[in-house]
Amino acid sequence: MPASAKSASATSTSPRTAATKRGGAAKASAPSLPDAVRDRIDLDIAALHEGARGWTHVTLGQRARLLERVRAEVARVGEEWADTASTLKGVEKGHPLRGEEWLSGPYAVLVALDAYAATLHALARGESPLAKVKATGAPGDRVALHTFPANPVDALLLSGYTGEIWLRPGVSEAEARADAGLAQLAPTVSGGVGLVLGAGNITSIPVLDVLYELLAHNRVALLKLNPTMDPLLAVFERALAPLIEPGFLRIVTGAGDVGAYLTGHDGIDHVHITGAEATFDAIVWGPAGSARTRRKREGRPLLRKPITAELGGVSPIIVVPGRWSEADLRFQAEHIVTMRLTNSGHNCIAGQVVIVSSDWAQRDAFLQALRDAYARAPRRPVWYPGSPAKLESAQAAYPGAEWLCDRTRALVTIGPDDDATALETTEYFAPVLGVVELPGLGQEFLDTAVAHANEKLSGTLGANILIDPATQRALGDGFERAVADLRYGSIAINAWTAFTFLTPTVAWGAFPGNPLDAIGSGTGIVHNAMLVDAVERSITRGPFRPFPRAIAGGERTVLPKPPWFVTSRTGARVSEGFARFQMDRNWLKLLGTLAAAFRA
Repeated sequence: MPASAKSASATSTSPRTAATKRGGAAKASAPSLPDAVRDRIDLDIAALHEGARGWTHVTLGQRARLLERVRAEVARVGEEWADTASTLKGVEKGHPLRGEEWLSGPYAVLVALDAYAATLHALARGESPLAKVKATGAPGDRVALHTFPANPVDALLLSGYTGEIWLRPGVSEAEARADAGLAQLAPTVSGGVGLVLGAGNITSIPVLDVLYELLAHNRVALLKLNPTMDPLLAVFERALAPLIEPGFLRIVTGAGDVGAYLTGHDGIDHVHITGAEATFDAIVWGPAGSARTRRKREGRPLLRKPITAELGGVSPIIVVPGRWSEADLRFQAEHIVTMRLTNSGHNCIAGQVVIVSSDWAQRDAFLQALRDAYARAPRRPVWYPGSPAKLESAQAAYPGAEWLCDRTRALVTIGPDDDATALETTEYFAPVLGVVELPGLGQEFLDTAVAHANEKLSGTLGANILIDPATQRALGDGFERAVADLRYGSIAINAWTAFTFLTPTVAWGAFPGNPLDAIGSGTGIVHNAMLVDAVERSITRGPFRPFPRAIAGGERTVLPKPPWFVTSRTGARVSEGFARFQMDRNWLKLLGTLAAAFRA
């Protein structure tokens, strides 16, 4: 591996006099670390400041070609990446859910690299990245940019799925087209050095966050891996070698003491974290206690540099009542179970609270289908650190919950006399699925459910709505108005917000407006490969029914059961096949993958 990319926990004999030229070493209040570790970090940050100056001399066309070199390296290590990620999560060879690590790892990075390169090429030609993007009106004086599918391959592989970016109210289409490009509109202006505190659950997140620092903000990056991702260090170093070699990226490992040293380092200009609200508060306001409370009250954060964050929350799944067939009930039950059980529930937007109508004639049939699907889904380890304790807290809060699969999954049905507070305010980050009932039908129910999600559930990262086409047509403009009323950064309609996460041409992040002292699901956005300014939220839409049943309902899709469904019989093969197609564009092999998709 490149010497400049060694882990921060590695030994070093470099003299500390090589600390950063700008601002010196870390603040004196930083935690004590072994000299060798501090030396390595200081040298890495010094190298990054040199790299930041170098980045400003790289033209847009050269940046696009650099991303294409990264793409080639990601393709080269893709299989090792997916295998290593699967193994560290206890998903061994032959497991039916092993394909998750292909989609959420190398696939997500490959499609993002392609989208960013397309943006850079457009800017290099003097065009807006949005030049060919359709724009329409959206409720509340908003503009919707239809950014997905972005090309024919998107339309083929993800038939029937669409994605939109909604701008903040009052921002015009002309302004959006002119401002698209963000920092790449002024590529010679450096954003300095950014610290990326990487996520510990999804393997593409650290890489995607680095790309956004580099392209949206012109910031070179120091990536600190979460310790759960340490087994992937060598993979990341090889995949990102084209960024490491010229000094645009360094990667370090270590525990919380390394993170604390980095966040306090004078050579770091900006911090981005993917993690938990508690971690954010510890960085910005200090340890929990009276001193933190006082600093929040007085508006005196410990962190004196800008920070962005993606912090998760409690995601609702609003089930709009309609007339569903038995096949619809089974399919959407499996859809919800997928939202909860993908990655064993260790996702910031894992669906947690199902909101259903108590007046729906099919309520009982739906709940039975949900329970059956939850019980039947393939078993897998609850692997993320701290998750067993979260399961115990769910048991304490809801002793009447139904436990399945050797007590690794909880189904919490909130009755008339039950308190839903714990379910609606605790991000369990584990296989805990709850059901909350509200009265009403049609628009009345939808409006009530939207208000409930906004007011009762913690966080504003992602919300999901399931609605059959006939009911949506009957609601008309009232449906879109209800979508606009949801205060979430990502809203998925007949899809899961994880689709938003995997789609680089939409944006990912909390609904804007969270202050530092009540950060909720975070602040700022990532992904957003068309580099759109003034983003308020992303909307993704999918088919209510899979092919061929979708055709009878007037939906235009040829996609059968999606390969990311935990109940897909061929999901592992198809997910891997989709990722391999992004690597090699082998159309003959893709035909075999598509044939397998129809056997899901």
